[in-house]
Amino acid sequence: MAGGNAIRGSRIGAGPMGEAERGEAAPRTFVSYWCANGHEVTPSFAVEDGVEIPEQWECKRCGLPAGKDKDNPPAPPTAEVYKTHLAYVKERRSDSEGEAILEERLGELRDRGLIR
Repeated sequence: MAGGNAIRGSRIGAGPMGEAERGEAAPRTFVSYWCANGHEVTPSFAVEDGVEIPEQWECKRCGLPAGKDKDNPPAPPTAEVYKTHLAYVKERRSDSEGEAILEERLGELRDRGLIR
């Protein structure tokens, strides 16, 4: 057991870090944002020339987008339905184009003798 006047849980150089050691804090402004669930988020931004305050911020409680207008928050994003590869192909090609491509490819395979 250590004896003496040591203060438990301290180390050399430990002590309160105030503004004297860190320097003066930059001036800040607080902006309130509200999400569709009614949560308020208040991040702080530096008050400097050229610092843009965003129109939307992510809610820390639910993850929805939050806006500056409390009465008209941004709408939650809609989840895009999963599409198969075939669905994407059908978006690009009509049925007649697909038939023409299939016949062209089958003709190439017939010419090479790979199918009858």
